Amino acid sequence: MLTKEQMDNYADVLLWGLKSARKEKFKRNEIVLVQFDQAAVKLAEILQGKILDLGINPVMRLGATTIMEHNFYKKANNRQLVFKGPWEEGFCKSLNGSISLRAPESLTHLSDIDPKRIGKAVVARKPLRDILWKKEDEGSFGWTICSLQTEGQAKKAGLSLRQYTNQIIRACYLDKSDPVKEWKSIFRNAISIKKWMNSMEVKYYHVESENMDLKIRPGERRKWLGVSGHNIPSFEIFISPDWRGTKGVYYADQPSFRSGNYVKGVRLTFKRGSAVEVEARNGKEFAVKQMAMDKGACRVGEFSLTDKRFSRINRFMANTLYDENFGGRYGNCHLAVGMSYSDTYDGDPAELTKEMKKKLGFNDSALHWDLVNTEKKTVTAHLKTGKRMVVYENGMFNF
Repeated sequence: MLTKEQMDNYADVLLWGLKSARKEKFKRNEIVLVQFDQAAVKLAEILQGKILDLGINPVMRLGATTIMEHNFYKKANNRQLVFKGPWEEGFCKSLNGSISLRAPESLTHLSDIDPKRIGKAVVARKPLRDILWKKEDEGSFGWTICSLQTEGQAKKAGLSLRQYTNQIIRACYLDKSDPVKEWKSIFRNAISIKKWMNSMEVKYYHVESENMDLKIRPGERRKWLGVSGHNIPSFEIFISPDWRGTKGVYYADQPSFRSGNYVKGVRLTFKRGSAVEVEARNGKEFAVKQMAMDKGACRVGEFSLTDKRFSRINRFMANTLYDENFGGRYGNCHLAVGMSYSDTYDGDPAELTKEMKKKLGFNDSALHWDLVNTEKKTVTAHLKTGKRMVVYENGMFNF
């Protein structure tokens, strides 16, 4: 278990992340939602106190248990699957921030549920998420996410609970005397890398590893982002590319636990921007149905690289929040199928209309699924001048 001091430090880091993730400064009497699982209640209590001290109004919401989630997807009729409470739209419009404290007790409790039912519910709730994305683009909403240790996650990761907890402590720099200071330092270092990546006029990136051969076109009016405070921990530098320029093979050597299902060895073959072949050693049916939940679910929404010099994560965690920030020997890249991040637009995201997003190749979907590769890899930028530049190798940016 985390000590009281570590929990207090964790809460401070999350508040730093929340503030850093929002363009505008928080004001007194604004509203921040704190969503938390049962196993995260102690951290939620600490956060509530700190948010009150800031003069902000915390709204505390306990998440559904695994039994509740299973009941919903097993028993809900078609109307209940897509039901949105009449208060929810207004509630989303009133929010100025959110902190999600995840601590799942089970990772495979929905494995007997038809993935189409899960997808249908996700698609139905997309308009609520769109409200928050619009507020974020306008600068009036910020969010961050963390995940705490549970026996269920530790078991799936092949670690003891103590080992799993120690990975979280290291990953979030909670073993340091001033974790917030450490995160501010990482934030500054990431700015230099992003400036370097954004200084290039790139036609496409070529990603090569033992099992990957993928070309990704960044597209026009794009910028690399990352280490923004949105996730704790987060060391990734990412872009939402023009989905239409993706071709070749992507492979995720890291397993993925998603929506109560286990998927391993996902291999995607892209042609003209869409995944035309979806293979997996485990969970293929789930993966295929997830990428068919809407028109954009089989397209690329994000491409990311993590520098191993920042990340202290060196074990599989059975949790995407940590696994997509894996450092280890060779760092990692991850590709997300589904929704793009409009803040990777190099202008004001608030000015982006649906027509502009479509023209620029920003993908839209209810899905956003991160698939992680930790193989030794090389990423080469093919510049518009005709030159080539290796921008990432041996787990590090060549900056």
